[in-house]
Amino acid sequence: MSYVLGIDVSTTATKAVLVDENGRVAATAVGEYEFQMPRPLWSEQEPEVWWEAARTAIQGAMSIAGATGEDVVAVGLTGQMHGLVLLDSSHKVLRPAILWNDQRTSAECDEIHHRIGRERLIAITGNDALAGFTAPKILWVRNHEPALYGQVAQMLLPKDYVRFRLTEHYATDKAGAGGTILMDLAARDWSPEILAALEIDPALLPPTHEGPMTTGVITAAAATATGLATGTPVVAGAGDQAANAVGTGAVGQGVFALSLGTSGVVFVSTEQPRYDPQGRLHAFPHAIPDRWHLMGVMLSAAGSFRWFRDAFAPGRGYDELTGAAASIGPGAEGLTFLPYLTGERTPHPDPLARGAFVGLSVRHNLDHLTRAVLEGVAFGLKDILDLMTASGAEHPDQICASGGGIRSRLWRQILADVLGAEIAATTTPEGAAFGAAMLAAVSAGWHGDVEAAATAWVTIGEVTVPGIDVDHYRQLHGRYQRLYPALKPWFRDVGSDPDSVGRGGGDHDN
Repeated sequence: MSYVLGIDVSTTATKAVLVDENGRVAATAVGEYEFQMPRPLWSEQEPEVWWEAARTAIQGAMSIAGATGEDVVAVGLTGQMHGLVLLDSSHKVLRPAILWNDQRTSAECDEIHHRIGRERLIAITGNDALAGFTAPKILWVRNHEPALYGQVAQMLLPKDYVRFRLTEHYATDKAGAGGTILMDLAARDWSPEILAALEIDPALLPPTHEGPMTTGVITAAAATATGLATGTPVVAGAGDQAANAVGTGAVGQGVFALSLGTSGVVFVSTEQPRYDPQGRLHAFPHAIPDRWHLMGVMLSAAGSFRWFRDAFAPGRGYDELTGAAASIGPGAEGLTFLPYLTGERTPHPDPLARGAFVGLSVRHNLDHLTRAVLEGVAFGLKDILDLMTASGAEHPDQICASGGGIRSRLWRQILADVLGAEIAATTTPEGAAFGAAMLAAVSAGWHGDVEAAATAWVTIGEVTVPGIDVDHYRQLHGRYQRLYPALKPWFRDVGSDPDSVGRGGGDHDN
């Protein structure tokens, strides 16, 4: 049996997935780790943990499948986006990687706006300067650690450090490179204008490649470390959201995908570069040649439901809660939930935004609150969808959906009614890692292109169609949209009040 291998270098674990020629997942294994927050707003990881976890996951997957290195014909990579790995001329890591969820760079975002101009930045890259992106991290290191910055010989994204350990080649994919905001969106390569304005030497950046392209082969040293065979091709792959879209079939023009995990993502594939002029959406190259995508992210989607369950109904199952909430009508008798528990990114890039229940009365019980949480998350995703259609994407008839929240029948129905589209639950088992494996399969010649791979390998399960509550939810969404502007001044007051973070309560995990 021959396999392709997908490797996903995420924030808390590296996953390896072996997929056979029929698109069947033969084995999955994971190597776990943690990230560090040494100071407020900081989030870092030692790149070595990714490599050790990748070795563990690769060896584990091959052991489970009973495969040898010679059985693996190609390797695809995906992983967390926006992180910054810095190497010196001896390929040594100079400092812990600064991760996507690090928030230390607000001054550097202002510096980027000053150097380039916000409108010009968005016109070139398709994106505004946000603290999570890579470019402000580069400026932060230069501003705060100048001696270390002087030693930098190469800048990589997290998964591309694992690529280097596998192949001894520096390379990245175009989808991941877009998340640095150093790329010309239309040209699909590093922007000379942006690099010049920020005074970043282009020689410090790796070459960019389309998702299915080979970027190197497994070295003898990597073969010894992982069990893979020397000379096995390693393809460019994609950033995690583009790879997840490949794995769920969102590859054709105008195909939408929705991911309902801890965060919520709405994603659409486009044949031309599109962007929101205000930078409220992310616009990156897709993992597919000559294709792009728009993406919006809400920070607490299924994460809102988990918080609610843990805080108000510990020990209760999700199915039990949603089953009871199904008896409550749309709108939860005037109760609305804002899902901004960890701030928000789209459509409000506001780290000070807070969650809220608005409209509580003595009539409301746990079932009403549950329904309001599910609806509030759906309204937040509707905000993203509306931005996409305003940016030129056609409203979808059907949305491919994945993630843990999609298992709820009630939530799927609410989403279908709020979004005004069929919700097609995909049966893809391993998300981004599966998408990386699909890109490797195209490189190996198993499929003619990525769309052919998606047609052959991605299957759709249950489809939920919009029901009788579409018009009612349209009105409720308008009410929901009025809450953020009304509460924004209060969010600012709370955010500047030291008592708002509590006293003596210790650490809290949101």
